[in-house]
Amino acid sequence: MPSKEIHLIGAPVDCGKRRQGCLMGPDAYRTAGLADALRTLGHTVVDQGNVAPDPFEDVAEPTVYARAENIAWTAALSRAAQSACATALPIFMGGDHALALGTVHGAAAHAAGLNRPLFVLWLDAHTDYHTPDTTGSGNLHGTPMGYVTGREGFDGFPAVTTPVPHERIAMLGLRSVDAEERAALEATDVTYIDMRHIDEHGIAKPLAAFLDRVAAANGLLHVSLDVDFLDPAIAPAVGTTVPGGATIREGHLVMEMICDSDLMTSLDLVELNPFLDERGRTAQVMVDLTASAFGRRVFDRPTRAY
Repeated sequence: MPSKEIHLIGAPVDCGKRRQGCLMGPDAYRTAGLADALRTLGHTVVDQGNVAPDPFEDVAEPTVYARAENIAWTAALSRAAQSACATALPIFMGGDHALALGTVHGAAAHAAGLNRPLFVLWLDAHTDYHTPDTTGSGNLHGTPMGYVTGREGFDGFPAVTTPVPHERIAMLGLRSVDAEERAALEATDVTYIDMRHIDEHGIAKPLAAFLDRVAAANGLLHVSLDVDFLDPAIAPAVGTTVPGGATIREGHLVMEMICDSDLMTSLDLVELNPFLDERGRTAQVMVDLTASAFGRRVFDRPTRAY
């Protein structure tokens, strides 16, 4: 992989769900040595510090949790993403997955300015395709894909003037999907690969097909990596544990293939809750996976004593 200019951007979003702790995620990545791991691979790394939400007035709602705060974060992170994508490859250190409401929104605006298509690779146990009107939990970390594809119900959020077409989205690692989300997705052209498909056919073939489509379209690629993409046995520090996730080898293979493609232009690291971790184990796993996406290979991988 050619040397990259990488900007680390903290996004301590902790309002996308009720269980607290993700606001500590950015500092956990810093403590786990993310910047040094990337510099060792020959990249230029600048830590830009943390984004702050726009001013907001909190108004309690009976069905949606922290709508005003999520809107404030979405606006701030969209601007940050659009600006960062113009000069570097940003890594957004989360923070819960509601941060992707802003990061994908901003990346899409940047791509539109270049007249190039944005593709999104969603590595997650969940589709996050709800809207504020359809979510049963009221937690907006389950809505980013609904928002950026232009679904209705996001009153007060920044307008989605450049929605991401469904055919430019691939979701890998799914294993917890609401019936309503499933029905809505089945009516679209989203590529969705659940864990049964991965068990039967492997993870490399569908990912390679998606990356080939990105390359053929001269597209930009936003990757959103949720801790719960991985099996909780190897990555326990997440509030939405779903057994049966990707193995550590499958995770590294995905990131190595992303590296080989040299297509990724922005990256989210989301849902790390250090309060639930075991001696920093999950943070270190996520750092190691990120290193694989930027050039670390099997023979280069350090031995970890968790």
